[in-house]
Amino acid sequence: MRIRNQKDFWAGVMFFGFGIAFAGIGTDYAFGTAARMGPGYFPMMVSGIMILLGLLVAIRGLSPKAEIDHVEKFAWSTLLLVLGPIVLFGLLLDTLGLALSLLMLIGMSSYASHEFSWKAMLGSAVILISVCLLVFVYALNLQFQILPSFLGA
Repeated sequence: MRIRNQKDFWAGVMFFGFGIAFAGIGTDYAFGTAARMGPGYFPMMVSGIMILLGLLVAIRGLSPKAEIDHVEKFAWSTLLLVLGPIVLFGLLLDTLGLALSLLMLIGMSSYASHEFSWKAMLGSAVILISVCLLVFVYALNLQFQILPSFLGA
């Protein structure tokens, strides 16, 4: 059997794999019943849906009627430019504070876009930092350090 639509087939395999993994994790929790759901009920239901969806999408990619589509070369650099700043944000939040950590996160992640511009990045940064400060620090009173620790703030 030949894979006609590689994108659909591999997306289906990914959904199926995640569904199996989450189902395995969900077995550690009590399932319960529909009337009295346990902590494992929701993860198992979502896992089941993901497994079925994965199977349907993968089979659709194998169908003789499927549109022929190939998977392009994976852009590892773009993935690292998006995930790397998230890891750095978590590591540097205590040292740099919320404002500078978010600026670093938004700046580095924006650079991953093919339509990168400094004006758009700075505009997004101002808006997102303002919203995060309003929501997390002022509205929810979460104890985030706003400015870097080396400034004595």
